[in-house]
Formats: sequence, C-alpha cells, structure tokens
Amino acid sequence: MSELVEIVDSLENKVSKLLHKMELLKQANTRLYEELLSLKQEQAQTSNLVLEWEEKYNALKLANSMLGSNKNKTEAKLKINTLIRELDHCIAQLAE
Repeated sequence: MSELVEIVDSLENKVSKLLHKMELLKQANTRLYEELLSLKQEQAQTSNLVLEWEEKYNALKLANSMLGSNKNKTEAKLKINTLIRELDHCIAQLAE
C-alpha cells in the first residue's frame, strides 16, 4: 500500500511541476505577445515616418528641378503634365 502512496505522491508532484511550468509558459507567451504588438506599432510608425520623408524628398527634388536645376527637369515636366491632366479631369467632372 505504501508503494501506491508513493506513486500517487510522485504523480501529484509531477502534475504540480507541469502546472507550474504551464503557468510560466503562459506568462512568457503573454509577455511575448505584448512585445510583438509593441514592435508592430513601432514598425508602423517607422513606415509612416519613412513615407513622410519620401514625400518631402520628392517635393524638394521637384522644387529644385523647377528652380532651374538641370537634374530631374524631365521628371519635373512629367509631374507638371500629370498635375495638368488631373486638373483637366477635375474640371471635366465639374462641367458634367
């Protein structure tokens, strides 16, 4: 009978250890999930910042080409033509 008690005690001990390990893993999982969310948010902010800087760079490049810089003159002309087409399209929609 004492052998049976020892087996039950051993099983209880093992189950207790497994439950403790499971709790630790749940806590680690929660921490990692929160870290993931934080990193995703940081990545989104960084992406937005990159887009803002790209827009500023393109605007500056366009302004430089309009000021007489020989670089990117063709690009400036294409941008102006695109803007004119967009304006024509808007005017046509307003006329309807």
